[in-house]
Amino acid sequence: MSLRIKYNNLMISSSQRLLSVPASPIRKLVPFAQIAKKQGVKIFHLNIGDPDIKTPQVFIDVLNKWQKNPISYGQSQGEPAFLEALKTYYQQLGYSFIQAKNIQVTSGGSEAISMVLFSICNPNDEVIVFEPYYANYNSYAIINGVKLRAITTHSDSGFHLPSASEIEKHITKKTKAILICNPNNPTGTVYTKDEVNSLVKIAQKYGLFLIADEVYRDFVYDNQKHLSLLDYMKQLPKQVIVIDSLSKRYSLCGARLGMIVSLNQDITDGVLRIAQGRLSAGLIDQIMACQINNIPKNFLSDVKQEYELRRNLLYQGLKKIPGVSLEKPEGAFYCIVNLPIDNADDFCQWLLTDFRFNKQTVMLAPAAGFYQNPILGKKQVRIAYVLNRNDLKQSLQILAKALIKYK
Repeated sequence: MSLRIKYNNLMISSSQRLLSVPASPIRKLVPFAQIAKKQGVKIFHLNIGDPDIKTPQVFIDVLNKWQKNPISYGQSQGEPAFLEALKTYYQQLGYSFIQAKNIQVTSGGSEAISMVLFSICNPNDEVIVFEPYYANYNSYAIINGVKLRAITTHSDSGFHLPSASEIEKHITKKTKAILICNPNNPTGTVYTKDEVNSLVKIAQKYGLFLIADEVYRDFVYDNQKHLSLLDYMKQLPKQVIVIDSLSKRYSLCGARLGMIVSLNQDITDGVLRIAQGRLSAGLIDQIMACQINNIPKNFLSDVKQEYELRRNLLYQGLKKIPGVSLEKPEGAFYCIVNLPIDNADDFCQWLLTDFRFNKQTVMLAPAAGFYQNPILGKKQVRIAYVLNRNDLKQSLQILAKALIKYK
């Protein structure tokens, strides 16, 4: 039912779809964290992928030198200088066919997701996803009248994809696309060449869009290779869409800079019309990010190495805690962790409201919100290893103490 409020003897009601937009499992416990902080409690935030690694100085230098006044609107597709910088960025990655006209700048990867779903789907169309999946896909699907059809992946297989025949069972007359996040948020899975090839063949066979959220493309560990859907864009120019972002790659979460990359002119023309309606992404953000190709060459390799060290520390530490189990994440900076508890939502709230160890606690994201069927994630949490290694060690100690007391 919609929320109904009586006002001057009239009933004022909100929309049903407003109430159907779920709270974010990543942020819904923030009010409890705010209360704890007011009480002087130090909270180690493992709930959100907000990196603590310093933003490249070339970006900060632009902000320090900014003098333009007033701050005007930017261009709806993106600032021309930023689009040229992005074109150079992708071409240096080996994708010489990508031109500025193939790129739409968005307010973060989140807006890119929403624009893409609106662009490819009519109301009640379906998009196949693999659960657990990034929780905000739910929000944007509901907002755009799209149904997500979830195929479950499992921790004992490292959350890798099921067979092609199993995926095909979920395709209906309403299916418009397959959406993957690779490397994956929330599982840290990196899909293999065989898995990606399988999805490409399915998309070809059924005439589906194939969308890849590649925000974490640069963070792949253990000498594995990430296979981007950009490699298939010329093969499937009408079907492949890549969602990208600078947020995680360069510690620019607050700058809100995402991209849609597509060779499908109908799609890029359409998202530009949407972008015109919301006017522009942030002007200062884009001018700052024009420096993307002037970042020191070793920046990303150093960051990847640091995240891999954090991954190793967290994985080894969690494996030592009785009753805790997980698969070793292969990329990004997340993992899904099975805890010896009955309800992760209750446990994560209890950590903030009741548990203290030396006036410290940890904040985790309950995993149920990353599943279409919340029962599947009821005993799981997502952990983001975005804190330095000393803080991760302390967080592991706090979690181990908390699990003993919670029992």
